[in-house]
Parts: sequence; C-alpha cells; structure tokens
Amino acid sequence: MKHEPSLLLVDDDAAFRHVMAGELGRQGFKVVSAKCGEEALKIAPEFEPEVVLLDLQMPGMDGLQVLKGLLELPRAAEVIMLTGHGSIDTAIESVRLGAFDYVLKPCALDELQIRIQRALESRGLRRRASLLERGLTPPDLSGSFVGESPEFKRLLHLIDLVSPSDSTVLITGETGSGKERVAKLIHARSMRRSHPFVVVECAALQESLLQSELFGHERGSFTGAERAKPGLFEVAHGGTIFLDEIGEVSPPTQTKLLRVLDTSTFRHVGGTAEVRVDVRVLAATNRDLPAMTRQGLFREDLYYRMSTITMHLPPLRERGEDLGLLARHFVGVMNERFGCSKRISPQAMSLIRGHAWPGNVRELLHAVEAAVVVCEGQEILPEHLPPGVRGGLCAQTEQPAAAQGELPTLEDLEKSHIRRVLKACSGHRSEAARILGISERNLYRRLQSLDLLG
Repeated sequence: MKHEPSLLLVDDDAAFRHVMAGELGRQGFKVVSAKCGEEALKIAPEFEPEVVLLDLQMPGMDGLQVLKGLLELPRAAEVIMLTGHGSIDTAIESVRLGAFDYVLKPCALDELQIRIQRALESRGLRRRASLLERGLTPPDLSGSFVGESPEFKRLLHLIDLVSPSDSTVLITGETGSGKERVAKLIHARSMRRSHPFVVVECAALQESLLQSELFGHERGSFTGAERAKPGLFEVAHGGTIFLDEIGEVSPPTQTKLLRVLDTSTFRHVGGTAEVRVDVRVLAATNRDLPAMTRQGLFREDLYYRMSTITMHLPPLRERGEDLGLLARHFVGVMNERFGCSKRISPQAMSLIRGHAWPGNVRELLHAVEAAVVVCEGQEILPEHLPPGVRGGLCAQTEQPAAAQGELPTLEDLEKSHIRRVLKACSGHRSEAARILGISERNLYRRLQSLDLLG
C-alpha cells in the first residue's frame, strides 16, 4: 500500500483550510485541520503529522508559540510557516527557531507541494541519521566483563580512570583478548556515549581503500569514484573512532593519521578543502609497536601520539582464576540465547582449565557455544568440547615422563594446537579460524609466521 504522508494544516481562515485540505488530499496527502494553535497542540501528539503547515498570524496563540510547542513533541514534525508580506521578518525568525521553511500567502499549490516534499525528505534523512547514530552507539558492556584476577581488576580500574577523558588510548593484547570490547566500554562511559562509535578494521582493507574509507573521497578522484563519499572520521564526528589492528597501516596512511591526531583536520582523497572533525581516537594492536618503530615500520611520532595512554589486556592463560568464571558466564549467555539450562561438568571444566587458549576469550566463547549446541543433555561433558580443546590435554597427558621435563615454548604449543585444529577440520581454514576464535586473515598470518603453510 502506498504511504500517505500526514499533514496538519493550522489556519484560522475556514475557507482557506477547506480549499487547501481538499487540494492536498487529492495530491495523496492525509490531511487533518486545526482552526487555532491550541487545537493544533491537542491534535499533534495523537496524529503525529510528518509536516505541519502553520499560519503565523492567528488569534490566541500565535504561530511562534505553536511552533515552540510542536518542536518539543517526542516526534517533532517539519514545520512550514504560512505568512503574509507584512510578517516576513517574523517568518525568518521562525526558521531560526526551528521551522523548516516559510511560504508567502496566497501560495501556489505546486510551490507548496515542492516545499512539503523537501520537508518530507529532510525528515526522512533526519530519522535515518538518528537510527544510524543509535546503531553505532554501543551500550555499556560492563556486565559482560567477568573476572576476579588482580590483572583484570587493574584493567577495569584503568578503564574507569581513562573513560571520562578525551585522551587517545592504545589498547594492546593478543588476538581474541577483548580489545574491541574494551574500546566500546571506554566509549560507553565517556561524555561521547550518545554519539557514534565507529570501528575501522585496518587489516581488512587494502591500502587503496583504507584511505578512502578513513578520509572519504571526491567524485572522480579514482576509477570507480562515481560520487563523493564522506570518510569514517566524518561519520564518527562528535563520537569515537576505533582503529583496530593499527600496526597493519602503511607509512603513507600513518602520516595522514598523525595529521588528524595533531590538527583534527584532513582532506578527502582527491580533495583540497580542509575537513575539521571532533573525534576521540582509540586504537588497538596485537603487534609489538615499539619493535616496529625501531625497525622503521611504524612512525615513531605517531606511536608516541597514539600511546598517550597504553592499556594492555592480559592473555587468558595469565588469568587462570578467571577461566571458570568466564566459562560459566558464557554458558549462562548461551542458555539464555537458546532457551536451555545446561551446566559444565567437572571433567569438562578440567579440560577448559588445562587448555592454553591461544585464541583467548574469543576462543573460549566459541568453544562454549559449540559445546552447548552439541550437548543433548543438561551437563556439558568433555566429548562436547571442540577437538582443539580436548586435544590440548590429551597431548599433555600422553607425553612420556622424560619429555615432560622439557617444557615446550609458547610458539611450539601454538604450532601444535593449530595443527590439531586444522586436522580436526580436515584442513578447512575458515572452520579452524572459527574454532580458534580468530579471523581467517589472522590465521593465515599465523600459519605464515609459524611456517605451517603448505
């Protein structure tokens, strides 16, 4: 069914109301009329018009008084003022107060239709922008931060100290340790929480696309740029931008990022005009940026600018006392999601505590989800856990006593675990990455660094 835009026509002239309501109704608008301001303010909350045509000069409440009342409603309409030649100054004042536009009476119907259509388009854009902003604004996720270890408590305390400031924060830690969730919590507890939180996956974008995504581009600035596009720094204006895997950014983009951090300005790709933004920058990396700086792979000045405050997330293997709490918490989350009431058996918990968790919290979450899904009873048993988790303990217990005295390095453990997961998945990298709780791109990098590609 075709949508009928709703209009509220407010005018004390009965003949004008009758004629205009009839004409607009024939043009496909759903029109309700009011003879005075008081009546309009009674009708508007229930009718919820998209556009109000409001006479400026009326007995009783005048147009400006009614306008203020309309703009205070939860779903404020776009208001077009109807005015005579003698009150243009007042009409201009109404626009300053929040009216969308004004039209001189008597007005041609086609001109009024154009103004109404523009008002409807403006309202649509405003609603979409509001929905987008709400969608980009994460809630306070503090309820999902579970842990009692000293390292974890120190982290939460630092988040409380850092969040209210506008300082740049560099969040370091292994893949899957929860860097993005920490960034979301910092934003949700900041003064910018009602504005967007924009995530940029720096490693997921080719260099040619990353600058366009970050800074936007002008029409025709490169092949395929058929229209101008704002950058994510503009989308995040007033809020926070989170640069995930900042260590993957190339030197040219590092230079542009430094300029934004220092001046809050940048240029679109292919543009010459300066764009100014008000954005807080949070960044994360699982790489050793100081070492990259010494090797000339990361700008020293950008590193010092990014690391105004550095926040390190401990890996899950260093939070031993939190493992059980987290596992039970995730089981509770899955029980709520799937409408069940399962629990972890002592044997399964023993395997969970014995696993190295190279994929950290993300790997634990996926392991628990998989166990809850495949468990047909009320108790999660060892056989319900993913092969990688079961294999970790088996491999340790099957070692001969002499070999147990020679403890393997962390790299050896990681290599062995990734081999087991790949074998359990018949070599399917996407499935292996899901079980490990890392992206397929990160798995490829690990395979490459551990010399496991073949």
